[in-house]
Amino acid sequence: MISEFETKLLGLMMMVIMLGMGASLTWRDFLIAFRKPKGVLIGIVCQYGIMPLLGFTSALVLGLSPGVAVGLLLISCMPGGTTSNIFTYFSKGVLALSIMMTSVSTLLALFMVPTLLEFYSQAAGITGNFKIPAVNVAQVLVVLLVPTVLGMVLRKANPNIGASIELLGGFLSVLVIVFLVVTWVPRNYGLLAITPWQVYVASIGLGLVGIALGYGFAKLFRQDNNRSRTIALETGIQNGPLAVLIVTLTFSGSLQQDVLLIPVLYSLFIVISSSFITLWFRRLSSGEALARDQAKVGKMVHTQ
Repeated sequence: MISEFETKLLGLMMMVIMLGMGASLTWRDFLIAFRKPKGVLIGIVCQYGIMPLLGFTSALVLGLSPGVAVGLLLISCMPGGTTSNIFTYFSKGVLALSIMMTSVSTLLALFMVPTLLEFYSQAAGITGNFKIPAVNVAQVLVVLLVPTVLGMVLRKANPNIGASIELLGGFLSVLVIVFLVVTWVPRNYGLLAITPWQVYVASIGLGLVGIALGYGFAKLFRQDNNRSRTIALETGIQNGPLAVLIVTLTFSGSLQQDVLLIPVLYSLFIVISSSFITLWFRRLSSGEALARDQAKVGKMVHTQ
C-alpha cells in the first residue's frame, strides 16, 4: 500500500512530468503530424487497439484474480509515457515521432482510457468494489492536461525555459519509477515472495509482447526500420506512474495492494527489458547507418 504522503508526492511528480511533456511540444508539431499522420495513426492503433486487447486476453488466459486483473487492464489502457521518449533517443529511433505519439495518446486518453477500461472490465466480468469508476480516471487525466498545456505555453513564451522544463520532466519520468521501486517493493517483499507466477508473466509479458506486436504492425504498414522500432517502444512502454496514481486515488487497504501489483511490477520490469531492447535497437540502427555509408562510398567509387 502507498501512504497518503507518497500519493501526494507522486501526484506532484506526475504534474511536473506532464509539464515537461508539454514543454517539448509546439503547435507546429501538431500541424506536421496532421499533414503526415501515418506514423502517429499506426501508433495510436497500437496504443489503444493492441495493448488493451493484449491485457484483456492475458487476464483471461492466466486466470488472474479480479483485483490483479483490474491492475493489468488499467496499465494496458494507459497512454504512452515520457520514458519511451528517453529509450527512443538512446536507441537512435525517430524521437520526434515518439514525442508526438506520446502527446497525442495522452490527449486522447481523456476519452479512450475511461471508455476502454469500462468496456474491458465489463467483458472480463469485473464489477463492484474491484471496478475503477470511469469518472475517477477522467478526473485525473483532466487535471494532468492542465500542466501539459501550460508547458506548451511556456515553450512558446520562452524556449530556454521550455527546454529546461522538458529536461526536468524527462528526468523525473525515470525518477518516479525508481521512487516506486525503492518505496513500495521493500515494504511488500513478503507479498512479492508469494505472488503467483502468472502475475510476473503478465507484468513482464505485457511490455515485451507489446513491443513485438507494435514492431510487426508498423512493418505491416511499411514503416522503415527506425520508425518501426520507435513505434514498437512507444507501444510497449505504458505510463506506469499514471496507472499507479489512479489506483492510489481510487482504492485503499488490501484492495489497493492487489490492484497495485501489476502496475508497479510492470513499471520495474519495463525499464529493465527496454534497456536491453534499446541496446539491441541501437546496435541495429548503427549497423544500418554504416551499411548505408558504405553503399554511398561504393557508389561514388563506381561512378569515378
